[in-house]
Amino acid sequence: MREFIPKSFLYLTRGYSGKAFGKDLFAGITVGIIALPLCMAFAIASGVGPERGIYTAIVAGFCVSAFGGSRVQIGGPTGAFVVLIFDIVARNGYGGLAVCTLIAAVILIGMGVAKLGSWIKYVPHPLVVGFTSGIALLIFSGQIKDFFGLQMEEVPAEFVEKWIAYIRAFSTLHAPTLILSSATLALILFIRRFVPRVPWGIAAIVLATGASILFELPVETIQSRYGDLPSFLPIPSFPSLEIPAGKLQEYLFDGLAIAFLGGLESLLSAVIADGMIGGRHKSNCELVGQGIANFASVVFGGIPATGAIARTASNVKTGAQTPMAGMIHAFVLLAILFFLSPVVSQIPLASLAAILIMVSWTMSEAHYFVRLFRAPLGDIAILLTAFLLTVFVDITFAIAIGMVLASLLFMKRMGDSAEMRHLFHEDGSDFPEQSDPDAIEKRQVPPGVEVYEISGPFFFGAADLLQDLIVKQPKIYILRMRKVSLIDASGMHALKEFYLHCQKVGAKLLLSGIHKATAKDLQKFGLYDQIGKESIFPHIDAALAKAEQLTGTRTV
Repeated sequence: MREFIPKSFLYLTRGYSGKAFGKDLFAGITVGIIALPLCMAFAIASGVGPERGIYTAIVAGFCVSAFGGSRVQIGGPTGAFVVLIFDIVARNGYGGLAVCTLIAAVILIGMGVAKLGSWIKYVPHPLVVGFTSGIALLIFSGQIKDFFGLQMEEVPAEFVEKWIAYIRAFSTLHAPTLILSSATLALILFIRRFVPRVPWGIAAIVLATGASILFELPVETIQSRYGDLPSFLPIPSFPSLEIPAGKLQEYLFDGLAIAFLGGLESLLSAVIADGMIGGRHKSNCELVGQGIANFASVVFGGIPATGAIARTASNVKTGAQTPMAGMIHAFVLLAILFFLSPVVSQIPLASLAAILIMVSWTMSEAHYFVRLFRAPLGDIAILLTAFLLTVFVDITFAIAIGMVLASLLFMKRMGDSAEMRHLFHEDGSDFPEQSDPDAIEKRQVPPGVEVYEISGPFFFGAADLLQDLIVKQPKIYILRMRKVSLIDASGMHALKEFYLHCQKVGAKLLLSGIHKATAKDLQKFGLYDQIGKESIFPHIDAALAKAEQLTGTRTV
């Protein structure tokens, strides 16, 4: 159970010093201020009220730090969820989203308990870049209305229809809104370029909101669209688990997509944080913490949450020492909600749109997306499949198809790496000596003996390697397997079929170079006894000696 003890417990119960608290306090306050505009912007872009983003950052942010496996992880709403949440809310409302998030919470906890945290390394990077860039493009597309102040009653959800609607409504753009949003974006670019130590999000929001109030700009604000923000957390309540008829499969798939995205994003963030602090997170504990955080978020009226890479990096850069910084960040947001909600309600939506456009550009990793076109063709196919399906279909489908395509490509590459080499000819063959694998010694193969060597994984993708040998009619086959890294059920079935063929044609099958792990697998499958212990040898010399004995010949 030590693997599931949260980092907060380990650090706060083992000599937590006042000096460490001072650094955590500064980092927590800074990140809490940074998180405010982001959590509201992500909530609005997700199709829910801005208050739900704040609830999520407070409740889930506290739980991620309190129960997670990373020392400096900051949790909350992120851009990765925006498209998925918007789609779920559009189809099933917030009630449907709440149920899907609870399903995702259970899946995340189950993944952690099953110790699947290390499985992140099996998700290919082109797939991650593909759907992340697709999400970034969709986030950008969703901000055009508020950035230009377009007079549109409803924005279509589909990508192509959305841009057609934008073009038709472009003549209705609102000049004061465009001026404010453009100025906010320009200010963000200036801060990032010339004063990167200043938190660009909160600085841009403060100045834009101040300018809006000072000059009485006729622009839409959080208050004018959503009403006044509450000044407290809602009373905890468990959402209704009633699922409409025929929607169970849809809810399960959406919950699985939330869990996959949440787990992937949080573990990626934790890995990046490890590189920054020289530490090591507990991946399975982190998944459990993410599950608890998402469960608690829904109970308090929030939305799905995960580890936020940018906020986690800011947490590290401002000196965070322990998970206390993340918990302080949650209390800072709670204090802002309690004391400053009337001021926060005056934030212009155009400024939040500018922030999200900047976030979408950062998420897109455009330079790396282009660079991946130099990768092998299979990786390019995964990249484009994930990107195009995310943009033109939906992210759930993109994840499923992308993982299937990546798996097929991996199996193809593994199958191609396996090969059969013919080490025969009665006029002499080269075999490495048992004692020195780099040394070469000439061997004479007895008449009527064929020697083959299998290299690489002998699994279902390479199980047909033995089919080419069936046309041969020697007296003895020697199958050298010293370079077989693994063998699965399909490989063992192919080996069994080949052994039965040898029996049918009156040939003898000898195996050499069998590793201990492979020998155990053959024993479990029953092949070890079927082929016979006397026909299985640890190295080629013994197999050749047996072939000489069986053929009654002696070679040099």
